Amino acid sequence: MPICDTPHILIVNPWIHDFAAYDFWAKPMGLLTIASMLRQHGIQVSYIDCLDRFHPHAPKTDPDARYGRGPYFKTRIPKPCGLHDVPRYFSRYGIKPQWFKEDLLNLDQPDLVLITSLMTYWYPGVQETIGIIRSVFPQTPIVLGGIYARLCPEHARKSCGADHVADGPAHKNLFSLLRRFTGYSVTPAFDPEILDSYPYPSLDLQTTLNYVPLLTSRGCPFRCAYCASRLLEPKRLLRSPESVIEEIGYWQKAYGLSDFILYDDAFLVETDQHAIPILEEIIRTGIKVRFHTPNAVHIRGIGAQTARLMFEAGFTTLRLGLETADFDHRQEFDIKVSEYEFKRAVNCLREAGFKKNQVGAYLLVGLPDQKLDATEHSIYFVKQIGITPIAAYYTPIPHTALWPKAVAASRYDLESDPVFTNNAVIPCQKQPFNWKTLSELKALITS
Repeated sequence: MPICDTPHILIVNPWIHDFAAYDFWAKPMGLLTIASMLRQHGIQVSYIDCLDRFHPHAPKTDPDARYGRGPYFKTRIPKPCGLHDVPRYFSRYGIKPQWFKEDLLNLDQPDLVLITSLMTYWYPGVQETIGIIRSVFPQTPIVLGGIYARLCPEHARKSCGADHVADGPAHKNLFSLLRRFTGYSVTPAFDPEILDSYPYPSLDLQTTLNYVPLLTSRGCPFRCAYCASRLLEPKRLLRSPESVIEEIGYWQKAYGLSDFILYDDAFLVETDQHAIPILEEIIRTGIKVRFHTPNAVHIRGIGAQTARLMFEAGFTTLRLGLETADFDHRQEFDIKVSEYEFKRAVNCLREAGFKKNQVGAYLLVGLPDQKLDATEHSIYFVKQIGITPIAAYYTPIPHTALWPKAVAASRYDLESDPVFTNNAVIPCQKQPFNWKTLSELKALITS
């Protein structure tokens, strides 16, 4: 591999191929953090977001709708092989292929392409993205990383067309990959074990910046049977309150932004050491912003003090990780919360000033062997408590404790192809997908 003077790296956020997709505050934060690490070392970075809702060719949309959320541009495409029995339309979410190719042709040839991946069953969008990049830059090596690459590395190596599949954490392996594929060697200016040393993600590379993803910690101490967080981030790392406040102030002053999206998996774990000092510092400095928690917060960490501080700090959209109200049998899924702790947390939130439409509890739907009446009971329970139930459709994830049960319960061969793990088709039941059941659940939630 010839040594590049200063390499030019193209980073790409690929398309989503799915039955449904929506921008619920979804930014490729890992990819944009990689971009900032490269730029920190003087490396030229180009960026293309195939999901860009504000691409110059895309229909105009309101960037401030629903605190920055909004629908992706979509184009209907054929369903993947094996899912033709599902009576739903299938689409490519994101920019049109000709727009993507045009954007690629407007670039100087890169020395390396880095592409990310998220849901395992979205890999067909990754395949298409890599195929078009390869057609424009046939000599440029392509490295695939992200969640799909880490959870299904062998499938990715066989299926996606990348030159290399990075199945380890990017923040630890980035510069060894850079050296391997470009010959360019640098000493990292940050410590992978110290989050305060990381540069801010390169959000300025986005066409439109209308909200800020914010990460105050990495990792989660729980080992929930349905979740891969502990597999992907086995070590818990915390940022200091000072660094979090500095970053919030930076984005607010530089871009006038008011909406901050907490991407933490465990913001409210060990609140005395982490969340409470951050919340107190936000209040002390008088920062006026809105915080949203689409990844959910741990219910056990919500007491009177935490609820009051979150309300005063500007938490606006609060999601609780309840998952099920079947407290007598939830031990096979997780040990995060008891019925008493859930009721106490909701009471504290309401007393602090949160309204019903601000607080929602995620409920897992479509678990292996889950009965409809169990789901209905959970919905009724949450509504009776006085907050909003939110259906979270279960995605079977390889290597998690629940994976063997998911494989046994599914009408598909989940182990043969990640595409069958799509939560939109309710894969962990023997009977075919049924709109009637979903419609009834949605009606129950909204009634």
